[in-house]
Amino acid sequence: MTSKQRAYLKGLAMNMDTIFHIGKSSLTPEVTSAVSEALTARELIKLNVLKNCADDPKVIGEIIAERTNSQLVQVIGRKIVLYKPAKENQKIVLI
Repeated sequence: MTSKQRAYLKGLAMNMDTIFHIGKSSLTPEVTSAVSEALTARELIKLNVLKNCADDPKVIGEIIAERTNSQLVQVIGRKIVLYKPAKENQKIVLI
């Protein structure tokens, strides 16, 4: 991913709402599968790591990206943005 592509995705994610909250149980298989499904449906998602989670948000972002075959766009504070391009026949049109 180039820096221009990353900057574009950061701009899109700025106005998005957080759709997942990761709490004290951290990364469970259920959270990973739910994030994977959301990435398939939306391509770009934002997650929030709650204060009661003891793990580092940057490490959590890297692990989720690896497990879901997505790309980590950014980690700012406790916010994580992930991107996974859709397959050509399932391309989502953003209006």
